[in-house]
Amino acid sequence: MKFRLPVFIALLTSSALFAQNQQGEWEKMFRSIPSADRIGTYIQKLSARPHHVGSATGNDNSEWLTSTFKQWGLDARIETFNVLFPTPNERLVELVEPKRFKAILQEQTFSIDPTSGQRSEQLPTYNAYSIDGDVTAPLVYVNYGIPEDYEQLERFGISVKGCIVIARYGASWRGIKPKLAAEKGAIGCLIYSDPKEDGFYNGDPFPEGAWRPKDGVQRGSVMDMPLYPGDPLTPGVGATADAKRLDIKEATTLTKIPVLPISWSDAQPLLASLSGKVAPESWRGALPITYKIGPGPGKVHLRIKSNWDIKPVHDVVVTIPGAVYPDEWIIRGNHHDAWVNGAQDPVSGVAAEMEELRAYSELLKKGWKPKRTIVYCLWDGEEEGLLGSTEWVEAHADALKQKAVLYINSDSNGRGYLGVSGSHTHEKFISDVARDIEDPET
Repeated sequence: MKFRLPVFIALLTSSALFAQNQQGEWEKMFRSIPSADRIGTYIQKLSARPHHVGSATGNDNSEWLTSTFKQWGLDARIETFNVLFPTPNERLVELVEPKRFKAILQEQTFSIDPTSGQRSEQLPTYNAYSIDGDVTAPLVYVNYGIPEDYEQLERFGISVKGCIVIARYGASWRGIKPKLAAEKGAIGCLIYSDPKEDGFYNGDPFPEGAWRPKDGVQRGSVMDMPLYPGDPLTPGVGATADAKRLDIKEATTLTKIPVLPISWSDAQPLLASLSGKVAPESWRGALPITYKIGPGPGKVHLRIKSNWDIKPVHDVVVTIPGAVYPDEWIIRGNHHDAWVNGAQDPVSGVAAEMEELRAYSELLKKGWKPKRTIVYCLWDGEEEGLLGSTEWVEAHADALKQKAVLYINSDSNGRGYLGVSGSHTHEKFISDVARDIEDPET
């Protein structure tokens, strides 16, 4: 049968409109499925106990996630890698001159938060991938411990060579602080949370408000990730059971000096022991002391000794095959591990992604199929240095080079405005998507 051109075009237009309307109906159905109550239940389940790398609850969570996805009819599996994961068995910070003070190095427990009392399961407050060390030296305050701060110290004629530095959190990623300190000749590094950035200066501390209390400590990794992320012993290859590993002494992403994070309660006596030049105004935090730079007369003894174990990381991977372009992968990621209980980071994000997957499973039962393959990855070991994601990418590098089209990552969800960063080529696309979503509050 032959059609005149206008009729043919009309048929094409009609077909395109039908496909567009059908797509719109699928999207409308997708948006109607996620449940706030379900998200809350997932958060309570996943954050009930500490679930760091190698923990029993971390393993249980990955098994529960996988079995839940399978119950929804999805193709889910666990991919396991074995990585270097140090945990401290000795931590000591003490002021030995001009008077003695021993840091508590212990967070408070609060009756309002029962999880704060799960100490036997919690990681201690520490910076992962600090080397072991036992050093005693004069203390120097270096503000945020970033390049311009050391430039200011040079103008003052102050050197940190042979000293222990104390820096406050903020203005840079924490791993920069011990890296720069070592380059300047320091032999140890302490990082504390000043209440000006993260405490009573901004509002009521917990439990009255949301800000960090006096004994609160920010855990975190100080791995030199700009060199390479992931397992320090298997750069460039997946950390499988039979992977060739470096000796720990060959690993270049460990710090060069020992480093430990402390609370402002522990930091205050150390900072108060310093004399010499008064710190510039921009260097002063919110503690009730005169901020001075040193060095000395305060002298500090810092000791860290860790267990350097190989621990498993369990990545949960879900695959929804594409019906038209199966060899083009859209990858959606988050992580499921946490430093402690992780209700906000990352479980608030994982719980939302679980409902995304449940919505996909419901659409699949009704006959919907994605054009491209969708791969959901819930990574393990993100907090310590992108362990699970890096090892998975290294293990699947050849396939990813051929098939990966787009990676969409999220971490935590919080109240407020949508924030997106990434390739500028997707800016219009994300803006169009955002315009289609109804704000839940306004």
